[in-house]
Amino acid sequence: MTAMKPAVEEELVVLVSAAGEAIGTAPKATVHHADTPLHLAFSVYLFDDTGSLLVTQRALAKATFPGVWTNSACGHPAPGEPVEDAVGRRARDELGLDVHDLRLVLPRFSYRAEMDGVVEWELCPVLTGRVGGTTPGPRPDPGEVEEARWVPWVSFAADVLSGARAVSTWCREQVAELESLGPDPIAWPTADPADLPPAMTTRL
Repeated sequence: MTAMKPAVEEELVVLVSAAGEAIGTAPKATVHHADTPLHLAFSVYLFDDTGSLLVTQRALAKATFPGVWTNSACGHPAPGEPVEDAVGRRARDELGLDVHDLRLVLPRFSYRAEMDGVVEWELCPVLTGRVGGTTPGPRPDPGEVEEARWVPWVSFAADVLSGARAVSTWCREQVAELESLGPDPIAWPTADPADLPPAMTTRL
């Protein structure tokens, strides 16, 4: 008798109101389309000990924004999952990295972007994290990440803001807000978790 394979748990995203209140859930596999509902997400910027940023190219096979260069990682917290746990999970699954010293820097960031008829519409707080010098380099999941590179933050930010470097809509808008916090990521002020969307769970 052939053993049955365990069912794969369906990944859900948290749907939210404009005020950030949870109003339901939906399967991630079905939520991104021409009329995407507003939902919770996060972006993380990972730095090494020299202050360089890990930038990534989304896999060419991804259903949304394939091949686009962007920040280190993005994702969706599961219902009831603290955002710092979601960041750690995504960094391990996508990049094979363990993240330390997570800090919340843009608690109220949100954006809407469209590519090839597919819309992203997210309340997407931004965090920073550190990848220590003894940690092995990124080992990207090819289904998620086409390529990953370390880039000095100063030159990356300057190139994004000048238009010399093409990145995702959300990354471009985030870099503009991050630069307003100051030129040194280490010195960016840590935001108050109370400013996060009410639907977002955290232990920060």
